[in-house]
Amino acid sequence: MRLKGIRRSSNVQVRRGRGGAVRTGGLGIFGVIAVLAIGYFTGIDVSSLLGGTQTGQGAPVGQRDAEATQFSAQVLATTEDVWGNVFPQQLGRSYEPPQLVVFSGVTQSGCGGASGATGPFYCPADEKAYLDTQFFDMLAQRMGAGGDFAAAYVIAHEVAHHVQNELGILPKVDALRRRSSEAEANALTVRLELMADCLSGIWASNVKGLMERGDLDEALNAARKIGDDYLQKQAGRVPQPHTFTHGTSEQRSGWFKRGFDSGEVGQCDTFAAEQL
Repeated sequence: MRLKGIRRSSNVQVRRGRGGAVRTGGLGIFGVIAVLAIGYFTGIDVSSLLGGTQTGQGAPVGQRDAEATQFSAQVLATTEDVWGNVFPQQLGRSYEPPQLVVFSGVTQSGCGGASGATGPFYCPADEKAYLDTQFFDMLAQRMGAGGDFAAAYVIAHEVAHHVQNELGILPKVDALRRRSSEAEANALTVRLELMADCLSGIWASNVKGLMERGDLDEALNAARKIGDDYLQKQAGRVPQPHTFTHGTSEQRSGWFKRGFDSGEVGQCDTFAAEQL
C-alpha cells in the first residue's frame, strides 16, 4: 500500500505502557483462536507519533512500534477521506469520524478494559476503535495473513463498525440480540460482521490508487483466515455454525469483494440478504 505523502489523521490517541505489557507473543494456536474469538477487528498526540520520543507514561517508543502507529494514523486518514465523501454522496448526510486509540500494555475503553489479548475492537459507547499494534505481527506470523494491506483491512473493518454506529445499525442490532437466544444473537452478529466486511470493501474500492500488486489478495486472504470455520478447524474442532459470530471464510471474503466491486453502501445490507 503506497502511503508516502498521505497525511496522518488527527483522530489518533496514543497510549503506552499502562499497567505493564500484556503481549500475545507467547500464545499457542489455541490462545490465538481465543484472542480472535473475543473481538478482532470495528485529537492526536502528535509527539507520540514521532520515532524516538517518549509517551506521557514515560515508556520509550521503539522504531517498529512508531512505524506501526504512523501506518495506523495514515490508514485512518484514508478512511476519513473515503467515508467523508461516501456519506454525503450516497447517504445524503455528513460523516463524523471515530478516534483510534493505539495502545500497548493495557488501557480502558468505554466498553471495559482492553489489552493485547482482546484484539482490535470498536466501542460504540465512546465511539473509539482500539488497537494494540502488536496484533499486526500476530496476524502475519501466527495467522498467515501478512502484508500492509491486510493490516489496513483490520483498521478499515473497525472503522466500518463506526459507520454502522453512525447509521444507527449497531444499537438496533444490540437491542435485538438482547431479546434473542444465544444462537439467534450469534446469527445477528454474523450479519453485522459481514456488513462491516462489505463496508471495508467499499473503503478498499476507493483507495485503489494507493494499492499495489497483491494488495487485494492480502485483504481477501486476511478475511479468509479469520473466518469462524477456519479458526475452529485450526483449533482442532469440527465447525459449529450455531456458534459462529463473524461468518465463514467464504462469506467474509465474499462480502468484502462485494463491497469492493460495487462501491455501494446499499449493496452491503446483509440483514436483507436471504443467503449470506
